[in-house]
Amino acid sequence: MSRAIEWILLGSVSCLAIVVGVRWHRPTRVGPWMLIAASVAALAVGDIFYAIDAEDVAEAFYLSMFLLIAAALLQFTRFGSLLRDRARLIDLLAALCTTLLVVWVFLVGGQHTVGKISGADVIGDLVVIAVAVRLSLAAGRNVSAGLLLTGAVGMLVGDVLYPIWPSALSELGYAVLYLAWGLAALHPSMRRLTEPMPPSPSQWRGHWAALLCASVATPPFVLLIEALNGQVRDGVVIAIVGGITLLLTITRLGDSSVQNSRAAARERALRTASGALVAAADQPAVEEAVHAAVARLIPAGARREVLLATDDRQLAEAGVPAEAPAQIPRPRGRAADPGSSATSAGSRPRSWVAAKDGDHGTLVCPLWLEPMAVARPSGGALILTARRDVLAVTRDALEVLAGQAAMALDRIMLVEAVGRRDSDHYLRTVISNTAELMLVIDEDQRIRYASPALREALGEDELSPLATFTDLVHPDDQGPVRRAFLSSGDGKLFCALRRSDETQILVEATYRDLRADRLVQGYVVTMRNVTASHDPHEQHPHRDHVDELPAWVNRRSAQHKFRY
Repeated sequence: MSRAIEWILLGSVSCLAIVVGVRWHRPTRVGPWMLIAASVAALAVGDIFYAIDAEDVAEAFYLSMFLLIAAALLQFTRFGSLLRDRARLIDLLAALCTTLLVVWVFLVGGQHTVGKISGADVIGDLVVIAVAVRLSLAAGRNVSAGLLLTGAVGMLVGDVLYPIWPSALSELGYAVLYLAWGLAALHPSMRRLTEPMPPSPSQWRGHWAALLCASVATPPFVLLIEALNGQVRDGVVIAIVGGITLLLTITRLGDSSVQNSRAAARERALRTASGALVAAADQPAVEEAVHAAVARLIPAGARREVLLATDDRQLAEAGVPAEAPAQIPRPRGRAADPGSSATSAGSRPRSWVAAKDGDHGTLVCPLWLEPMAVARPSGGALILTARRDVLAVTRDALEVLAGQAAMALDRIMLVEAVGRRDSDHYLRTVISNTAELMLVIDEDQRIRYASPALREALGEDELSPLATFTDLVHPDDQGPVRRAFLSSGDGKLFCALRRSDETQILVEATYRDLRADRLVQGYVVTMRNVTASHDPHEQHPHRDHVDELPAWVNRRSAQHKFRY
């Protein structure tokens, strides 16, 4: 009875440590750790029944423990976790199980001393160790993965030594299992074992398919050989290995089916989005197409937030950096990963994770195409907040979608730029001989077009391509001019323009705010020269706007009034 109490304490402490570690560190996926806790509980219950000589019940709990461990390891190697490609691992595990079955039945099981060892337990232990080794290699220097491997080795040592030499010392392997797996959940590195990463589908190879088929066919073949010999001595071992192999095969086929269906769904979504983006004529149509594509790419039940920021200013308002972090980690074991944020040296990253909040993250896919940077240099990005495992699976597709959206926006900008250029050419052709003083300026007051009459009035043959409207205005009037164009709407103002011979002319400028117009996207300013040949203090064009006259006119008026 004392031995049963010891196993109760060990099992309870180990299960409690796993639960506490999960609640403390909050890994991305809780399922694998809960399955490990359940397997530890099943092992502890089996040890309790074994201590009170209920060996049949104990064996049932031991077998259920292996099933729970297998489910936990499959969860660890699930897509989006540390092991992104588990197809080859499953093929190798199936081959390992059947190889161990053949070795046990035909080479080891017949020996008297070794025959006391449970072949099913040893094969299960070796499979668990194989997966733990693969997990440790993929995780690198990960303490939790090392502790899981230590516990698996301790279980194998206990299953081998205890049947041959039953004693408290040979049971230390089981105690190592309890303690190591409990400590594995308490260590902070346990979070990395369920970190979401993009899956890496492997191509179908004929020799791997043949190996999987041979693994499935081996247990029935071994059973047939024993039946023909007249006595089935290893029926339990054959049944367990056959069940494990069948489970691995079904998992392998299920993974292939899921990956193919998801790839087909992503292809359909991107094809539909590509057609919608090609037909988009303005920015709202692009945003609508992007939101519809994201809804198709991400499962309906997953919570998501989508923002299509067409310039870096919107990124700043959303609190997202416009540039990727300086150091972008490259996935282990891969030189170039199309789904990762790291690209070749000297180029901008295709995406990066800007923030992590528990099991959710914010993915930033910049709307930047190097050859088209001149057409739309303002940047921008597609920002998506969702579960990190969902982002890992759909990251490649979202990067492609961001590239298509960038191409659509660049095309719209180029079409509008060509339209504005043609409009400016048409304007030059129509008013080339007019006497009107006319300007077309951008939102930042940069001059896009100046009529010949204005250049003649200023005494300039050509204006600088970087000249602004305020560069033409007298310094005393530059402040009111800037304030006028900072406000929205149409208006009228008076200002003095500087000529090349250092003289000045007084103009009445009427401007129209056409920034919302798709072809103009700026201000149209028409000016009338009100200086003529008269002195400004003798003839003011509009008495109602005397206060709005330039400062130099008001000064000259005061000098005229008090000149005596």
